[in-house]
Amino acid sequence: MASIEQGAMPGVPVTELKGVGTALELKLERLGVRTIQDLILHLPLRYQDRTRVVPIGGIRPGQEVLVDVTLKAADVVQGRRRSLLCRVQDGSGTLTLRFFHFNAAQKNSLRPGRRLLCFGEARPGPAGLEMVHPEYKLLKSEAVAVMDDCLTPLYPLTEGMTQNRVRSLITLAMEWMGREGLSELLPETWLSQWKLPGLTDSLHYLHHPPVDADQTLLLEGKHPAQRRLALEELLAHHLSLQKIRQQVQQQGAPPLKASGRLSRPFLQGLPFELTAAQLRVAREVARDLQKPVPMLRLVQGDVGSGKTVVAALAALQAVENGRQAAVMAPTEILAEQHHINFRGWFEPLGVQVAWLAGKVKGKAREAQLALIRSGEAQVVVGTHALFQEDVAFFDLGLVVIDEQHRFGVHQRLSLKEKGRNGESGPHQLIMTATPIPRTLTMSAYADLDCSIIDELPPGRTPVQTVVIADSRRDQVIERVSQACEQGRQAYWVCTLIEESEALQCQAAEVAAESLGEALPQLRIGLVHGRMKAAEKADIMARFKAAELDLLVATTVIEVGVDVPNASLMIIENPERLGLAQLHQLRGRVGRGSVESFCVLMYHAPLSKQGRERLAVMRETTDGFRIAEKDLELRGPGEVLGTRQTGMMQFRIADLQRDADLLPKIHQVAASLQQLPALNEALIRRWLGNGDIYAQV
Repeated sequence: MASIEQGAMPGVPVTELKGVGTALELKLERLGVRTIQDLILHLPLRYQDRTRVVPIGGIRPGQEVLVDVTLKAADVVQGRRRSLLCRVQDGSGTLTLRFFHFNAAQKNSLRPGRRLLCFGEARPGPAGLEMVHPEYKLLKSEAVAVMDDCLTPLYPLTEGMTQNRVRSLITLAMEWMGREGLSELLPETWLSQWKLPGLTDSLHYLHHPPVDADQTLLLEGKHPAQRRLALEELLAHHLSLQKIRQQVQQQGAPPLKASGRLSRPFLQGLPFELTAAQLRVAREVARDLQKPVPMLRLVQGDVGSGKTVVAALAALQAVENGRQAAVMAPTEILAEQHHINFRGWFEPLGVQVAWLAGKVKGKAREAQLALIRSGEAQVVVGTHALFQEDVAFFDLGLVVIDEQHRFGVHQRLSLKEKGRNGESGPHQLIMTATPIPRTLTMSAYADLDCSIIDELPPGRTPVQTVVIADSRRDQVIERVSQACEQGRQAYWVCTLIEESEALQCQAAEVAAESLGEALPQLRIGLVHGRMKAAEKADIMARFKAAELDLLVATTVIEVGVDVPNASLMIIENPERLGLAQLHQLRGRVGRGSVESFCVLMYHAPLSKQGRERLAVMRETTDGFRIAEKDLELRGPGEVLGTRQTGMMQFRIADLQRDADLLPKIHQVAASLQQLPALNEALIRRWLGNGDIYAQV
């Protein structure tokens, strides 16, 4: 293995290359290219074969080919768009070249009898195959055509950049690499064991593949040269998360002993028994809290699996030790639900619960802040309002974050900072009802220990899912009518493809109005994102108290209140939502012992992906299976939530395609524990200084 001293190269700005001025520097920055090393790691999307001439007679439509032809005719044609048409031949057939943008000099140079070397995509045209705006070179009639000796790379571009410009810059960068060297950071023994090429060989191969390269493998990202780089990139991300975990745990945390003084009476007062899965996860959390290093644990559990009780036990363990616990949720509806639950559970035990959200203003807010500052408030429940600067905790021992993927990493970091007391930081319990595929857990959450509540409380009946076209809307409305007449309640969820919240709310208002006309005997409520929080909370409370039969809502109810009597949900245009969101919405019903139904009312025609999504929803209620399919259909950035995607922007690796490398990564990372300089070099190569992203 080469020295891990990488010389000046990794941080050498791209402006060191000849011809790169300020304007070009800005364009390259849009591609994520700031250094010469970034340029070397800017890999082609695909390749073109310009290494051999293909006879016209052997061309198939859609092929990109190089042809050596003689010009037979060139005419300007006035159709819908003025174009220059050139008829060319090579003895095996005839081809048309079409130019919409041309000048007089170009037209004059394309005279009958001239010989051309052309490259382009052959498409069916009015008079046989044609190429639109092919690249071409005029040749002397007796000249030998000089062809490329390797496949031609096509790179990701940005406005104002051409393929030729990027190719020439990468050639300069590769020459620089030849002079300065780019260290091999992976031990030779690993590379030979896994039959992977070295770093320099991989880069040369990918920028200039030989004529006989397997283009299918390259296109799929499965060539050994690509796999070798993906392995190193995944390893760098994993090491950076491990490094963050070590940094967080070096700060130390207050050891919170489990005395049972509060948790025992709490459990005795519950009207139900905890499931075996809840007890197992609660024990894992309790063990972590007793250590003098910050707990970093992710608790996954499907909708309704009872994560809140686990969080409550953790909060009581902090309070038993004289520390405060903060519980944070992404929406006021969910935060308010937690506040109601925690107050109901904790106040009989003499534990004071404070409440902080955007709607708590003026004197009420000052009063809550004073309780938090003095330590009188032992548990604080809130939204992102807990992040604000004027919120000071007396002694924060535990942070519970619900639906973590809704928060940006900086928000989580700022709440962690509030717990610092000298060198000590709070324990962190992170919860999600969105099951995370194993591949994402192993990569995006490598800094967290994971627990899974994989059992639903007894008495729950699986939700039956029905997929139906909106042309049968009248039947669906009749179904709602029947359910409500039998004393059940129903949700009607409106979705719109437009991002505009105003349009979504308008759609819900229109739906509520038309359902009111169709079902005058029902008490109908409406909830959407533009209503005041108090108004929303009031409607939800009335629905929970069975004062309303039907709740018309936008997707704001995705995470929300628990209404066991609601046994029917209609989702309009479900094809517009991701699988995880559909699964979350469906989880609002089936929370009682009565058989529940979710009706997915789609608008035809469905796309292939839309059909696949709805089929998965119909076939299974297993959140993890749904999550795996969601990852397959939408990719990691979408599944993790847009605010988290910063941590998932891989240059070369693809979590799904390269999932089989993850166990190797864990094995390699464990063996690198004793080599901090090598770890740093790997992180610096792939993340630069960006490894701060996950310091949460």
